[in-house]
Amino acid sequence: MRVPAPLLILLAAVLWGLLGILGKNAQAAGVGPLEVAFWRAVLGGSLFALHSAVTRSTLPRGRDLLVTAAFGLTGVSVFYGSYQLAVRAGGASLASVLLYTAPAFVALLGWALLRERLGVREGVAVAGTLTGIALISLGGGQGVNVTAAALAWGLTAGFTYSLYYLYGKAYFTHYAPTALYAVALPVGALGLLPFVEFSHKTPAAWGSLVAIAVLSTYLAYSAYSAGLKHLPATRASVIASLEPVVAAGLAALLFGERLSPTALLGAGLVIGAALLLSVEKRPAPEPLTQVE
Repeated sequence: MRVPAPLLILLAAVLWGLLGILGKNAQAAGVGPLEVAFWRAVLGGSLFALHSAVTRSTLPRGRDLLVTAAFGLTGVSVFYGSYQLAVRAGGASLASVLLYTAPAFVALLGWALLRERLGVREGVAVAGTLTGIALISLGGGQGVNVTAAALAWGLTAGFTYSLYYLYGKAYFTHYAPTALYAVALPVGALGLLPFVEFSHKTPAAWGSLVAIAVLSTYLAYSAYSAGLKHLPATRASVIASLEPVVAAGLAALLFGERLSPTALLGAGLVIGAALLLSVEKRPAPEPLTQVE
């Protein structure tokens, strides 16, 4: 029996919402944030490599391979690392909300690099995102550390996440996503390797790392891609935007992280801006929401 497409997208959103929670658990068990990112790339990349081998997917070659490798350094090394550093600096809920500044970066990058129109909707969304960040900075909350480092790492994660659009627009229609991940994730792991300080890991730490790779990486990507085949990209983006809500709810339940009313309003503006851009008629955000 085929699982309904909206449920697959919802499953992906929930699994992505677990990313900060599992990362915080691993860090609490003594694993550094960059090591968490490293093992996510290594283990997740291994699963995609195995998937690509079984399905005999065509891997990128020549110039496409070089571009994919460069993407691995930005979209994996920097993105995975900065997200876990944001979790450490500010908390899982704050990191998840700041990640959703990515659609605003997409709009700005599309305007600056691809000569895409920056209309009223895009301008309102960018302004809403900036206002939301300001309110989050002023509001703070219980168990949430809104510091310069937390904002910087969170916004870096949002920016590098937005680069998936530029890469995905050119390559996701020419290669199976699993084949691209099978190259990008191992390259990203190599990019992180010089900066990783390996630690002794308890079974609980390994459990969190494996869960990040299997649940929040391989299965989340696979569920989203499968759902997107039978669902319009705009509707999929709206459903996937439940991710920060899941992350914030679990962070409040498990770690006592609670944004203040002012910060919640800011978070709502950031997520609302992402939704505003996701329902735009042009297909800009589609590749973005395929990966996290």
